[in-house]
Amino acid sequence: MSITMIWGFFLLLALAVPVGYAMLGGVGAALFFEGKSLAVIMQRLYTPTQSFPMLAIPFFIMAGSLMMSGKFGVYLVNIARLLVGNFKGGLGQVSIIGSVMFGGVSGSAVADATALGTALIPVQLREGYPKGFAAAINSASSTVSVLIPPSIPLILYGLVSNVSIIDLFIAGILPGLLLGFGMFIAVWLVARARNLPRAPLEGGFKAFKHQIIVAMPALLMPVFVIGTLRFGIATPTEVSVMAVAYALIVSALIYHDLSWKTLWSSTTQTAMMTGAVMLIIMASSVMQWLLTAERVPQNLALWVTAYFSEPWMIILAMNVVMLIVGAFLDLPAAVLLLGPLFVVIGGAIGLDPVQLGLMMVVNLSIGLYTPPVGTTLFISAAIARTGIGSVIRSLMPFYLVALAVLMLISYVPALTIY
Repeated sequence: MSITMIWGFFLLLALAVPVGYAMLGGVGAALFFEGKSLAVIMQRLYTPTQSFPMLAIPFFIMAGSLMMSGKFGVYLVNIARLLVGNFKGGLGQVSIIGSVMFGGVSGSAVADATALGTALIPVQLREGYPKGFAAAINSASSTVSVLIPPSIPLILYGLVSNVSIIDLFIAGILPGLLLGFGMFIAVWLVARARNLPRAPLEGGFKAFKHQIIVAMPALLMPVFVIGTLRFGIATPTEVSVMAVAYALIVSALIYHDLSWKTLWSSTTQTAMMTGAVMLIIMASSVMQWLLTAERVPQNLALWVTAYFSEPWMIILAMNVVMLIVGAFLDLPAAVLLLGPLFVVIGGAIGLDPVQLGLMMVVNLSIGLYTPPVGTTLFISAAIARTGIGSVIRSLMPFYLVALAVLMLISYVPALTIY
């Protein structure tokens, strides 16, 4: 049965069917050929939608959308320019620092790539940046957002692996900063080689002080999220609702940029993103149930541990599989599909599930700027109005940085386990 489902899934993917529908098609193939009960399948589709922690996803999306739809995006870019604008390739560095700060608001690489790319890429092109390099910076640096809390992929991994979302959030901070720092160095080296200009913001400390003051209410959101979770004041779902309320208050009473149009736009954007994610969650839930019923994860774990003699070899094999899958599946779908399988394999070799979660998210995030799916890659190339080939050539230093950080996370548990 599982073979029928998997073949059906990959056949539909090859025909360019969206991932969620391809999963349902694979389940449908198994249902048709194996005679499984439709009532049981429908129950399995419905069950994951009743998860209370799942509510954190739309509320965090909504909070990020509200914060970035107004003046905060401008303040964020200005602060980043004041911090790193004096470096060679300052506008490229702004994109990376902006992603670190943006990640604490949205938790979405796609939202990051769209918002910051629209603001920064046209300015970078006017300053003489090659189109491919400007798009490469934006597509790669936006993936830092999926590690800095609140991270939607980490929430999904926590739900499918029964790992504490709070622990995952805290563990994601250091790898996220490490990835951002590595990309910072990569941009600086390329900027020196190409003699790209600096981009300081005029006004010096006086301007910095003003920008910090006006942006502080929004910049405090990630501190509020982590602090509330760390000290057990509220659950992730409760914090996500509080984050929306916080975003509404800041937009309406401090920035005075909340309008009915903005509220409607944020609501519809949240609904569409949530709908896409929930479809994948529902379909993957059925696939996981069918695979578990046939003991596929357990048999796979036994085969892997018997075939590979050392844990480091198993970890390397898992990374290779995730790199391949991440190039063909969107990040949420890949996390939901591989998470339950790899948790069993990781448990067989004593790999901490929090460390595995960070490995998985870093690994699969590389797929966001890797063809043929490459969501942030295509978004950035479209904004820069350039071909994919030139962007990929400029992405090589970022691939090296991401792979180096991935190896550190995979083999140095101290980076993710506290």
